[in-house]
Amino acid sequence: MADALRVGIAGLGTVGASLVRIIQTRANELAVTCGRPIEIAAVTARDRTRDRGIDISAVTWFDSAEELAANAEIDVFVELMGGAEGAAADSVRAALRRGLHVVTANKALLAASGVELARIAEENGALLNFEAAVAGGIPVIKALRESLTGNTISRVYGIMNGTCNYILTRMEKEGLSFADCLKEAQRLGYAEADPAFDIEGNDTAHKLAILTTLAFGTQIAPDEIYLEGITNISIDDIHAAADLGYRIKLLGVAQRTETGIEQRVHPTMVPRDSVIAQVDGVTNAVAIESDILGELLMVGPGAGGNATASSVLGDIADIAKSRPGAQQVPVLGIPAASLTPYKRAQMQSHEGGYFIRLTVADRTGVFASIAARMAENAISLESIVQRSKPDSSAMSKTIILVTHATMENSVRKAVDAIKAESYLVGEPQVIRIERPKDM
Repeated sequence: MADALRVGIAGLGTVGASLVRIIQTRANELAVTCGRPIEIAAVTARDRTRDRGIDISAVTWFDSAEELAANAEIDVFVELMGGAEGAAADSVRAALRRGLHVVTANKALLAASGVELARIAEENGALLNFEAAVAGGIPVIKALRESLTGNTISRVYGIMNGTCNYILTRMEKEGLSFADCLKEAQRLGYAEADPAFDIEGNDTAHKLAILTTLAFGTQIAPDEIYLEGITNISIDDIHAAADLGYRIKLLGVAQRTETGIEQRVHPTMVPRDSVIAQVDGVTNAVAIESDILGELLMVGPGAGGNATASSVLGDIADIAKSRPGAQQVPVLGIPAASLTPYKRAQMQSHEGGYFIRLTVADRTGVFASIAARMAENAISLESIVQRSKPDSSAMSKTIILVTHATMENSVRKAVDAIKAESYLVGEPQVIRIERPKDM
């Protein structure tokens, strides 16, 4: 049997501790599967004295990730600290420049510096694996980077943030407010004390940017994503969607168009009977549409210690199975130098249409004014419905509009014109609709 693959781990939080536990308890099975033992040779974390429920007494401890990457006698550097800059970025660069293979779950780092890191890895003959950076335990990176070679991909989309999906699921099934669901998510550990990165859509955007590069061979462009989170989704929106036969999900969507690549993250109404609408709780789902295979939908746990550690271990096992001198799969699917500049697509008509919810003063002429603002922007309406709450004082009413296919900027102009009218109460709500043919 070949010599052991020596692994250094930077970060012993939930994922890091789970990884250590799995490697130690399944050492024999891993050795047989990989053709060589996997040995944890070095670790580092913020607190050396913390009880993590794992035995690392025989493992060399380093006081910093940078020191571990620069000096440890290891073959693979595993970065599980997080963050786009600082120790995570510096230690990964140092490891790659040493020719060490790197495994990371850090989507923020990859979104910010993925192309640069890919170049460093390729220049030094190192592998950079990051399956756990997107959708937790779902092997979407391997699918895009390896399994779908030869396919021309037209679209990648999915539910990529378990916190948001959990909140939207609880709102629908239990009638709770956004604020109450967020508090419960924080209590259960699904949401951070500061949840903005998740609920504002940034986490999904980082993951989408990585998938876009793998799918379309462009440079990573996290700043070229239309971004909208779920903080403005109300229980009224949830109920209205249900009445119309939809469920609301936060989707990340990247697709190839004739004018470039379109990337967007936003709440979306999806048909209740579609497969992706059935994905509840903290579960993730990623769909890939291609010319040869058609549509591939992968569903599974998107976060958590064991799910993420499983993907990290899969990356380590791939390295253990590789042999010196063998052809390596490029970090981002194709060599970094061959990635094309990202070209943002021009605005195009959204075939699914839009859901628009307006709360207006209950007075004569409001319907006619709203219809006029829509017509002025060439927006065709599929339906317009007035809704009133049973206990309403009749001082205001809710109007639900569903449009046919139209342009995003046309909808925004119409809504802005309505906002300028004196009859609008509160902020309007606009949500994209995805039809079955779009899914």
